[in-house]
Amino acid sequence: MTLTTPRVAWAAATVLIVTNVYGITTAHADETPSVPPGTEATASAPVKVDPNDPDLKLPEGATLAEPKVLDIKQVVEDEGGEERREDTNADVKFALQAEVLFSKDSAKLSDDSKARIASIADEIKKQNATRIRVFGFTDNLGSSAHGDVLSRQRANAVQDVLDEELNDAGITYEVRGYGEQYPIADNSTETGRKKNRRVEVSFPRSEG
Repeated sequence: MTLTTPRVAWAAATVLIVTNVYGITTAHADETPSVPPGTEATASAPVKVDPNDPDLKLPEGATLAEPKVLDIKQVVEDEGGEERREDTNADVKFALQAEVLFSKDSAKLSDDSKARIASIADEIKKQNATRIRVFGFTDNLGSSAHGDVLSRQRANAVQDVLDEELNDAGITYEVRGYGEQYPIADNSTETGRKKNRRVEVSFPRSEG
């Protein structure tokens, strides 16, 4: 899927991360947010390695480290950073800045923002995903309690639109509000705070 924001320049970067593993929960906002899932190093190597193979030429007394699977991650972000898409072999994640979805300190979506969310729903259909995560985040301005509530409300608002667009009882949602926790940029600048005020939608990539 191609992002729909017009008249922007795209930048792509490729890095290595560990494959994410998804769990299933019911569609409601978590009252006690924890570390965002998908950050754990849980993948195992698909091919067994014989530590006694002479071709490995290990120094005497050395042993092999625990095997891990590294996944290629491609990041595409529009010039203003309003929309960001991350692709790996395992999953797809969209991050939308709060300013493109909501008015200041509000959880009410605009008509334009609903169109953006609908485009994400199209990608979910394309990937045949049935487990979807919707996480809300804020910057560190204001009280932490207020940020927790606002981020949950915004995540719920995005999930409501996805549910309408997908109209599929077989889909399971995990909806959480993390407030100011887990920033992706420096909260000491407005540019950084703007990136931290966001809603992320992620789901597994189809194996086909």
